[in-house]
Amino acid sequence: MAIFKIEEIRNMSSEELAEELHHLQMEMVRERGIVTAGGAPEKPGRIKEIRRTIARIKTVQGEQ
Repeated sequence: MAIFKIEEIRNMSSEELAEELHHLQMEMVRERGIVTAGGAPEKPGRIKEIRRTIARIKTVQGEQ
């Protein structure tokens, strides 16, 4: 999944935002599952990036 900047998110339609949000949330579940199971994630900073992108998408959805 790509990490989006706020300008890119604002240019998306409501359907695209909902779809990206769903994909990012599923990726977050997978990443946290790996950590919970005692494994090391491939990219440790990825969880932080995903969490921030989810917050950006939810912020834009609230603005609309």
